[in-house]
Amino acid sequence: LTSMEVTELQAAHFCFESYNSSCIKEVRSTAVYVVMYISAVAVVVLTVCGNLVVIISISHFKQLHTPTNFLLLSLAVADFLVGLTVMPFRIAVLIETCWYFGETLCLLYNLFCAVLTLVSIYNVVCIAIDRYFAVCDALQYSNKITVNIAWSMISLNWFLSLIYILALVYFNGNFSNSQNLFTCFGECSVSIDETSAAVDLLIVFFVPSSIMITLNLKIFAVARRHAKVISAVTDQTISMNESKTSTKLSKKSGTKAAKTLGIVVVVFQLCLSPYYTFTLIYPNVNLSSSTVVINFLVWLIFFNSSLNPIIYALFYPWFQKSVKLIVTLRICKSASSLINLFPENV
Repeated sequence: LTSMEVTELQAAHFCFESYNSSCIKEVRSTAVYVVMYISAVAVVVLTVCGNLVVIISISHFKQLHTPTNFLLLSLAVADFLVGLTVMPFRIAVLIETCWYFGETLCLLYNLFCAVLTLVSIYNVVCIAIDRYFAVCDALQYSNKITVNIAWSMISLNWFLSLIYILALVYFNGNFSNSQNLFTCFGECSVSIDETSAAVDLLIVFFVPSSIMITLNLKIFAVARRHAKVISAVTDQTISMNESKTSTKLSKKSGTKAAKTLGIVVVVFQLCLSPYYTFTLIYPNVNLSSSTVVINFLVWLIFFNSSLNPIIYALFYPWFQKSVKLIVTLRICKSASSLINLFPENV
C-alpha cells in the first residue's frame, strides 16, 4: 500500500471496527439518513399493505375466484413476502452499507430473496400464458384454463422454485462454508460458480423473458385484429351516428382491456430486465457490492412488488371497490363475500 492509500484506510469507517477484515462503511449526513429511512419505510408499508389488500380481496370475494385472479393472488403473496421479509434487510444494507445480522440470517435472506424472485417471475409467465389462451383461444379458454389447473400451476411454481434455489445454493457450498457468504465482515452474499451462474441466468431470465415477450407479441397482434373486426362489423350493421359512438366506445374498451391485460407483465419485464442485462454485460462485477448502479438495479426488482397494487388500483375497478369494502370493514358482515364488485356499465 502507498502512503496515500494507508492514510485513506486510516480515515475510513468500518462496519466492525474491532475486525481487521471488516468491510468499509459509507457514512452519510443525518439529513440523508432521515430521508432515506422515511422513503424506505413508505415503500415497505405500500408493498405490504397494498398486496395484503389484494390477498384479502381475492381470497374473500367469491366473484374473484377465477383462474386469472388466483394467479394474481399467488403473485401478490410473493410480493407481500418480499415486502415483509426481504425489503427491510435490503433497505438496511442499502442505507447502512453493512450487514449486521449474522450468518444465519444472511443465508435465509438470500434464500428468501432468490425463491420469491423466481416465484414472481414464473407467476408472471403463468399470467402471460393465461392471457394468451383468454385472447387467442377464447372459445376453449374455460376448458383449458380451469381453477384446478391454475392452482396446479401455482403449486408447481412454488415447489420447483424452492427446490431449484435450495439445490443451487447447496451444491455451491453455501450451507457448509461461511466464507461463501462473507468476503469481509459486514457483507452478505451467496457464491455460485460460472457454470451455475450461466444456468441460473438461462432459467431466471432468458427462458421466462422469451416466453413473456413471444406471448405478448401474439396477444397484442390478435387483440388488434379483433378490434379491427369489431370496428368493421359495427360500421356495417349500425346507423351512421350510432356507429360513430359505438366504434369510439369499442375502441376505447378494447384499448383499456389490452392495457389491463398486459400492464403487469410489461412493468415486471421493465423492472427485471435492467439487472440481468447488467449482469450479462458485466459478468465479473461483484453483485453484492454497494455501488449505486447495482443497488438501484436490485431495488428496481423489489420495487416491482410495490407497483403491482398501484397497477391494480388504476386498471381494475374491482380492486378499487374491494379497498373501500375492506377499509370500511364491510367485509366483516355476513354474506359480504357475495357482494358484486363489478360496476354494471363496465
